[in-house]
Amino acid sequence: MTFNLDAAINIANQAVFTKFSRKLSDVEIIVLKGSWAREEYDQIAAKHQYSTSYISQDVAPKLWKLLTDSLGEKVRKSNFKEALKRTWEQRFWDQQLMATDYLSVPEISTANSQNHNSNLLETVAPTYLVSGQEFYVSRSPLESLCYETLLQPGSLMRIKAPKLMGKTSLLERLLVKAAQQGYRTVSFSLEMADRKTHFTNLNKFLRWFCLNLSRELRLPNHIDEYWDEEGIGAKVSCTTYLEEYLLTDADSPLVLCLDDVDVLFPYPEVYEDFFGLLRSWYEKARSRQNWKKLRLIIAHATDVYIRLNINQSPFNVGLPIELPELTKEEVQVFAAQYGLGRGVTFVEPLMQLVGGHPYLLQQAFSHLISYPNITLERLLIEATTDAGIYRHHLREYWLSLQQEPKLLAAFQTVIASSKPVQLEALSAYQLQSMGLIKLVGNEVEPRCQLYRNYFSDILRTQMNLN
Repeated sequence: MTFNLDAAINIANQAVFTKFSRKLSDVEIIVLKGSWAREEYDQIAAKHQYSTSYISQDVAPKLWKLLTDSLGEKVRKSNFKEALKRTWEQRFWDQQLMATDYLSVPEISTANSQNHNSNLLETVAPTYLVSGQEFYVSRSPLESLCYETLLQPGSLMRIKAPKLMGKTSLLERLLVKAAQQGYRTVSFSLEMADRKTHFTNLNKFLRWFCLNLSRELRLPNHIDEYWDEEGIGAKVSCTTYLEEYLLTDADSPLVLCLDDVDVLFPYPEVYEDFFGLLRSWYEKARSRQNWKKLRLIIAHATDVYIRLNINQSPFNVGLPIELPELTKEEVQVFAAQYGLGRGVTFVEPLMQLVGGHPYLLQQAFSHLISYPNITLERLLIEATTDAGIYRHHLREYWLSLQQEPKLLAAFQTVIASSKPVQLEALSAYQLQSMGLIKLVGNEVEPRCQLYRNYFSDILRTQMNLN
């Protein structure tokens, strides 16, 4: 079998459909095909009569993030072929392994076959029912509190959770709920901005911000009619654009969800004024009717370690929400959605390895239901090795850490200690944002045993080689 463009599109569609119950759009396939042919974004845009900014700042970043979430490893334009090929190869070998196991396993009775999987499956749901659905466990009472807050005029909500902890899924459900109420919704990640272009110049960043708001609301771009950087300045221009155009365009409330705002933290030349602007909009809702329509959701992956004037910070007002790991009861519900065993004997050994980490649990459940001949015991034994189901996820972390020697040294300190340790603040924030550690008071420890075991082994191997 040959891995080619058609195979790449097919595996991408399968992965996205399994994770998000949808297929790639036409324009996403256009970007995938153009990137496969090593075309630049402006070439792709010109060939298919799109604007370069639409392809490079909207479609492409969202596509790579979509594939990142679907494949379980960081995907970029530079590595998407290899990422898709790894998934394609693994599915091929998994199918071969399943066929081999099927041929080599002796015939057993129905009663014994239940014991063969250690009572893992109460009933085996057909794979096609599982693969087309993304399961989700509601976190009560947090979600009810979020829904109630969205109904409040001029409300602001701050949602904090490390990567892969369910933040995006929660945001999606909040926006669906708001849309059902007749609210207008806008959601985009600040990861979409070009760091070299937008994060070093406030005026460029705010124009980019307003342009995206217009586009998401499907409104004509009238930025130039409201913008006067020389006279009233970029901040007032941005505020006027929202108040007199975007908020006035309809009577319905506008939910503005900004994800990954912590990517701004290293850029004080932008974040000081932008975060102050968000706070001022929240304050305006107290006295101005138009601003009562605005409902702000700010999402970030780590604690706020930047210095902001207490009266200009949006991080000390509104409703703070921090997503915890799933509880044992929630994990049991999660497992039951996949048709897997609800008993404590099934949940406990998996949680001892990955805790209540939603992504790691989802990967395990999806694998077990897709390959019913694989036992939980076998999955757990292989999990911390490069033969296990988390290999791509763990390797991506390893590659990222190798590029940051200081961060790698800090994480090595964490996993080498049997007790929580103190780290320099910035390293702790960065590792927490990545999802590798969790805070225990003023100290930190590995987020789960999986990370401690895997990285302990790989660092020990590296030391022996050196």
